[in-house]
Amino acid sequence: MLKKVLAFCLLFSALAALSAQSKLDIIENMQKKSNAVGSSTDAQRLPDAQLAMSVSYYPVTAGDIYTLAFVVGTNPISYSIPVDSTYQMRIANLGVINCAGLTYLQLKNQVEQLVLRNYPMGGVQFVLTQPSTFLVSVTGEVKQTVEQDAWALTRLSTIIKQNFTNYSSHRNITIKSTSGRTRKYDLFKAERDGDLSQDPFLRPGDKIIVNRLERQVSISGAVERPGTYELLEGENLKELIEKYGGGLAPLADPSRIELYRKVSGKEDSGNKSYLNKKSIEDNAPLSCYDSVFIASYEELTPVVFVEGAISTTIETQETSTTPEGSTIVAAKFNLGEDYAYFVRRNKDWFIAESDLSNAYVNRAGQIIKLNLNDMLYDASYRANVEMKPNDTLIIPFRQYFVTVAGAVTNPGRFPYIPDRDYEYYVGLAGGFTSSNAHDAVLLTDINGKKYSKKELITPETTITAKSNSFFYNWNRYAPTITTVLSIVVSALSIYVTSQTL
Repeated sequence: MLKKVLAFCLLFSALAALSAQSKLDIIENMQKKSNAVGSSTDAQRLPDAQLAMSVSYYPVTAGDIYTLAFVVGTNPISYSIPVDSTYQMRIANLGVINCAGLTYLQLKNQVEQLVLRNYPMGGVQFVLTQPSTFLVSVTGEVKQTVEQDAWALTRLSTIIKQNFTNYSSHRNITIKSTSGRTRKYDLFKAERDGDLSQDPFLRPGDKIIVNRLERQVSISGAVERPGTYELLEGENLKELIEKYGGGLAPLADPSRIELYRKVSGKEDSGNKSYLNKKSIEDNAPLSCYDSVFIASYEELTPVVFVEGAISTTIETQETSTTPEGSTIVAAKFNLGEDYAYFVRRNKDWFIAESDLSNAYVNRAGQIIKLNLNDMLYDASYRANVEMKPNDTLIIPFRQYFVTVAGAVTNPGRFPYIPDRDYEYYVGLAGGFTSSNAHDAVLLTDINGKKYSKKELITPETTITAKSNSFFYNWNRYAPTITTVLSIVVSALSIYVTSQTL
């Protein structure tokens, strides 16, 4: 009894080592093959003995290698059994099993029964050591005819999708087996409906023929599954919307259906036509490359236009920019909504330059002033200004100025720039005139308060350059004074002369 136990242990150890080494060899060989042009894709599974034995439907395939192990008396016996294209498997000297059409589990059951009939205490084990790899050809409407590696758990879709062209049919694919049997498959049914019978496992020597598509149309807009679909014979607008498009979306407007016909060979080629709900009921005919658009009631939602000093990075909105640099947004709103709610909902639109206190609404020429600061920061504030379609909400740019007056070349108001001193603004005004001595200026802020020349200028400051030059005033009035004095001296001279006579 002890000898039998030891024999079983040796047998199982040998099987495990053989299985692991065989698996490594298989993977290494497949990886080398996958590097060759026209071989397996990244999405394709490599042959895996454990995976094959874990499913009940793995078919015995020519090229498979199995390992049979059992004990005769105290002698463990183990050897490999390959499956050739005849599918006649010889089990030691015990018999021959026809394994064509059998799954691994069915073959395993027959082998174990055959051995146990001859060696009831044989402890038989039958495992798949190396799944077969084989070639299948892909031809028809493909990039090029190729032969590709496959194994018994490779599905049709894994092999052919990388070879499709823009004109390959997903719904009319032919597989011709080595026995001459021909079958057609529809990958759309496999992918949409989960009908895996339409995406079969491949067999050695299969010839895959991809046929050319006959009619392909696209649908967009208010349907649950927009996309491009290949229609079967007899399928038209009704099937496109209800079957392929998943049905109308909740806000779909079936009274506004646009049909763009790109190619038909007739007068309507390249034209757009308009369909409605009755067109769906009548199952309007569609041509290859037609494009159908279903409008939505949401597109009829009223909008207001927001213009001026707002963010240029507003997302999910229709935006544009004026030549002056203002941003314009077409914003949707709900009827009955007021501006206070709208402004709070879109508070991220406003920027530092937004003059919120001087905003206003232009409603067909009527100006309605709004203080957005109150709307944004006063929770109790109620605007009671109802939004109307096509209103334009204007957000002015906040602009500060500095006034430069007095003894400068070009007095005026100049845009405020932060972190500048008085000399900057005097420079903008052309500099001091000759009537100013020693850069004498008077600085007063927006409240009329005086401050030092050493301080930075604040918004709305007034800079007054003083006319304090003695020589400037002397030169200005000296000619007049000289003339008057000359007249006085001349008059006195005449008077003195007349008295002496």
